[in-house]
Amino acid sequence: MAEAADIQGTTPSPARRWLQRSGAFLAAVPLLVGALQAPAAHGAEAAAPKKAATVTESATTSGAPAAPSKGPGTGSRSVAVSVDSLTPAVPKDGDTLTVTGSVTNRSKRTMKSGGVGLRIGSPLGGRSAIDNIAQRKGYVPGLEGAAIDDKYTDEIPTLAPGDRGQFRLSVPVDALDLGPDGVYQLGVAFTGQTDVAPYPQVFGIQHSFLPWQPEKAETRTRTAFMWPLISDSHLTAETKADEQQTPVFESDALAKEIGPGGRLQQMLALGSELDVTWVIDPDLLASVDAMTKRYNVRGEDNTTVPGKNQAVAKQWLNDLETAVKGEKIVALPFADPDLASLAHTGKRVSGSLSHLKDATDVASSTVQTILHVKPSTDFAWPVEGAIDPSIVDVATSAGARNVITRADSLKDTSGLLYTPSAPRPIGGGVTAVVSDARLSTAFRGDLMNADASTLAVQEYLAQSLMLMLQAPDKQRSVVVAPQRMPTVGQAQAMAQVIRLTQDGNWSESQDLTEAAKATPDPDAVTAVPSSRAYPSSLRRQELPLSAFEAIRSTQGRLNGFQVILSDASRVVTPFGRAIDREMSSSWRGRTKEAERFRGGVSGYLNRLTHSVSLIQKSEAKLSGRSATIPVTVQNNLFQDVDHLVLRLTSTKPTRLKVGGGPYMEKPIRISEGHAQSVKFTTTAEANGPVEVIAQLYTLDGQPYGPEVRFNVNVTEITPTVMLVIAGGVLLLVLAGFRMYTQRKRAARSSGNGPQDESDGNPASPPGSDPTGDTPEHPSDPDPDTAAENVDASAPGERVDR
Repeated sequence: MAEAADIQGTTPSPARRWLQRSGAFLAAVPLLVGALQAPAAHGAEAAAPKKAATVTESATTSGAPAAPSKGPGTGSRSVAVSVDSLTPAVPKDGDTLTVTGSVTNRSKRTMKSGGVGLRIGSPLGGRSAIDNIAQRKGYVPGLEGAAIDDKYTDEIPTLAPGDRGQFRLSVPVDALDLGPDGVYQLGVAFTGQTDVAPYPQVFGIQHSFLPWQPEKAETRTRTAFMWPLISDSHLTAETKADEQQTPVFESDALAKEIGPGGRLQQMLALGSELDVTWVIDPDLLASVDAMTKRYNVRGEDNTTVPGKNQAVAKQWLNDLETAVKGEKIVALPFADPDLASLAHTGKRVSGSLSHLKDATDVASSTVQTILHVKPSTDFAWPVEGAIDPSIVDVATSAGARNVITRADSLKDTSGLLYTPSAPRPIGGGVTAVVSDARLSTAFRGDLMNADASTLAVQEYLAQSLMLMLQAPDKQRSVVVAPQRMPTVGQAQAMAQVIRLTQDGNWSESQDLTEAAKATPDPDAVTAVPSSRAYPSSLRRQELPLSAFEAIRSTQGRLNGFQVILSDASRVVTPFGRAIDREMSSSWRGRTKEAERFRGGVSGYLNRLTHSVSLIQKSEAKLSGRSATIPVTVQNNLFQDVDHLVLRLTSTKPTRLKVGGGPYMEKPIRISEGHAQSVKFTTTAEANGPVEVIAQLYTLDGQPYGPEVRFNVNVTEITPTVMLVIAGGVLLLVLAGFRMYTQRKRAARSSGNGPQDESDGNPASPPGSDPTGDTPEHPSDPDPDTAAENVDASAPGERVDR
C-alpha cells in the first residue's frame, strides 16, 4: 500500500472514488453524444487553432505510411504524438516551458486545419494517479485537463496519411496557471479535422507530467542512487603457457564497452559527475586490468590472436580510479553470483555455497589492488531485488548484512499512507534495504528514442516529487536500484534526473551505506515474503541443477590436479575465478551461452590434466625369469609436477610378480616439458601373456588420469631345452676340434704351416675378425632391450633384464 499511497490528507475514500469515477463517466457521456449529434459541440473542447502556422507544408515529410488506425480517421489515436524534449523538466516561476516533437498521421485520411497544443490538468492526488495516466492510451474527454490559450498552439495545416510534422511550443510558465506545489498532468495534443468529420477534434495525445515545486521543501527526501558497473563474463579460464600466463578473452566485446562511446565508458563518464553510489563487480575490474597487459582473443575458428586494446583499458581504469577517489564503493561478490539460483537450486549440490564465500572474500582484495579504495562488501543484491527466506539465508551466509530488495518484492501491507524509508530490520542483525520500485524501474526499454527518454524522465521526477509530498514533514531515505547493465540511453536518462534532484527542491543525495543505516520506520512491514511469492518469470531464468553439478565436477578435478603442481596458483587462481563466473547473474536469459562457457572451463581443465599422462605401451616380451619393464610418464605442463606415485600391477601375480609382489610403486617428479621412464623389476613364474596395469596416483591414493594396460609375454627357457642346446654345442665343439687336429696333422706332414701374407703372423681362424673384435654371427639373437622412446612402444617390445 505504501507504494501506491496517495498524498496524506487527500486520499479519497472508496465511496468518494466511486463518485469521482461516476462523475467522470457522466461528464464524458454528453461529450460523446455531442460528437455523434452535434459536431459543433466539440468546438469548446478542442477549438481550432487561431495562431498563424509556424510549421508550413515544407515542415511535413512524406514517407512510408504508418500503420493506420482501425477507425475511419476519427479516432483519438489516429495521430501519433511524440515529445522529443521538454525543458525545463522542473520549471520555476518566470521560466518558459518549451516542448518539441513530431506528429505522424497513422490513419488513411488527410488531417486538415491541425495544430499541436498543451493541456494542463489539476494536481494529482498520489503515486497511483501517476501510474494511471502513464498507462492511459488515447484521448479521454473530461480527463485531459484544460487546453492552454490558442495563441500557444503550433499549427500544422495539413497532414497526409503517413506524413510526419514537427512542432515546437513555447509557453510561459505563468500562462500555465499552476496552483499549489504538486505534480500536474501535462498533455500534448494534436487537434484537427477530416473531410468525413469536418469539425475540430483531438486525433492524438501524449501524456506526461509537470512537477511543480518552485521553492525548496523544508524536509527533502534523501535519495541514494546506485550506479552499477557490471558486465557479462568475458575472461575464459584459459591462459597461455608462458611466464606471464597471458589471459584469453572470449571476444573483444569488453573493449567495445569501455572504448569511446561504449556502454561502460558512458557509465563512467556520466557517473563521475554525479553524486551516486558506485556498485561494482570486481570481475569487471579484473578483466579490464588483464586487458592492460598482453592478452589474447579467441577467434571464430577457435584460434587465438593477440589483443590490441591495452591503451583503451588503461584509460578506462585510470578514469575510474580518479572518479572513485575518496568515494564510497560497494563491491559485489566476484562475478556477481546469482543468489536466487544458489538458494533455490545450488545449495542442493555440495560445495556450491563455498564458492559464494570465496567470491566475497576475493572481492575486497581485487578492488583495493586495482582502484586503491577499500570497498564495502556487506551488501547483497539479488536479481531484480526479489527475495524469499532462502535467498536471504544464502546472501548472509557469505557475510552480507544488508540485502538490497525492492518494494514490489517486500511489499508494505501495513496501510501506511506514505512510502517508508528503505531500511527494514528482518532479524538476525540483517537489514533489508528496500529500493523504491517505481523509481528503480523508471528507465527500461529503448531510451535512445528521444520521446521515450523524455517521458521516462518526467515520470521519474513526478514520482520522486509525489513521494515527498506524501509526508512532507517526515524525513525519509529512499534507494534507487536500477537494472544491472543500463544501456547508453538509459544511463543518459538516469544521469539527467540525478542532476535535477541530487540537490533539488524536494530531494537531496545520500550514500547507500548511509541509507542502510537510516532510522527504520517502526510501522513498515519487515516480514520476508515466502518462496511461493517469488516471481515465476524470474525462477525460469535461474541456473539449472546441471550447472551446479558441472561446477562441482570441475572443482573436484581441480582439487585432484592442483596437488601435483609445483606452483598450484598458476592453475587454482584462473580456474577459481572461472568457476565464480559460471554462477554469474549475467547468464540469465542466456542458457546456451552459459552451457558453452561451462563446457569451455571443463574442457580446458581436461586438457591440462591430460598433459601429465602415461605413454601408451604395446606388448612387451620377457625372455627370462627376471627383467625390468619401463613405463614412461610425460609432462607437457609449463611447470614441474610432483607428489605423484606410479604403480605397476600384475593381473596374474602367480605367473608374473612386480617387485616381488602383485604390484610395485615408485614416486614421480618430472620437470616441465619432459618425460621420465620408470623401470619396474619383474619375476616370471610361468610362460605366457600376463596383463599389467600402469596407473598414476596422488599421495592420498586417488587415481590420476587414465590407466594404461599392456601385455607382458613371458618366454622363459626350460631345463630340457637347455640340455638339448648344451648337447648341440658340445657336438659343434667336438667337430671343430677334430677339424683342427686334422688340419694340423696335414700341415705338419707338409712341413710348412700357413702364414699371413701381410705381416707374417699366423693366419686368423676362419670367421675371425682381424681387428681382434668378437665377430657377430648372423644367428646371434637381437639385444633384449629396445632403445627407450617416449612414443608408444612397438609391437614385440622386449624389456630389460
